[in-house]
Order: sequence, then C-alpha cells, then structure tokens
Amino acid sequence: MKTFLPNAQASLDNRKWHVVDASGVVLGRLATRVATIIRGKHRPQFTPHLDTGDFVVVINAAKVVLTGKKETNKEFMTYSGWKGGEKYESVAQRRARRPELLIEHAVNGMLPKGRLGRSLRTKLKVYAGEQHPHAAQQPAKLEIKKK
Repeated sequence: MKTFLPNAQASLDNRKWHVVDASGVVLGRLATRVATIIRGKHRPQFTPHLDTGDFVVVINAAKVVLTGKKETNKEFMTYSGWKGGEKYESVAQRRARRPELLIEHAVNGMLPKGRLGRSLRTKLKVYAGEQHPHAAQQPAKLEIKKK
C-alpha cells in the first residue's frame, strides 16, 4: 500500500472560503475550529506536511468572549530586546487597541511552527467589525457553538 499524496494543484483549486462570526463565541473554541480548517484536517486528503486547508474570515473579533477572569488577569508580554524592554498588556487593553490580535495570537499558537506555519497564517483574515472585503470569494458561513 502506497502513501497517498494529494495533487498540489488539485488541492489549490478546491480551496474554499469560510466566514465566522466571533460575537459571543469563546476564544479557545473559535481558535481550535479555525486552526483545524486552515490546516485542512477536516478534509479526507489531509497531509501533515502540505497546505491542504481553506481560507477563514473572522468578523466581529471585538466581541469574542473569554471565560473566567482572563479579561483582566491574562497578560501578553512583548520584549524589545533591550534591557528593561518588557511590556505587558492585559486582554482588555489589547481588545481596546487591536482586537484582531486576540484571535490571531490564539490561532497562530495552534498552527505548526516553521515554513508551513508561516504560509498557513496568510489564510486567516480577521476583522474587528462586521464588514470584510472578501465578498467576491463567496465565503460559506461557518457556525461555532456559542457560550
């Protein structure tokens, strides 16, 4: 029995677009579902070392929900590389500044690291509001269980 390898061009032609409404959805549930679709694990021709996934558009990123006290207690740290260059930001501060980063950070942590992961990250499009410029791709609505 030989290992099945999907045709690279055929998988590129069969890519679909999905749109997800993040309002009222728990961040972790949303991120796992989106990462699965971007990676292509929902398809029968999934191959771990190839990009066989679909595109995902997330709207209403500002209305995503976090459980417990994560809104105030969870912190994101950035480091400039200089002495004393650590900056901490709570979820509430990041949501006020750029709410798209919450979803992007959660999904990127679930994607593979390296060259494949960097190419997969380009298939995630996140928008804080209701509007998105991908109507021409005719994205299918993807339902995710709300809290």
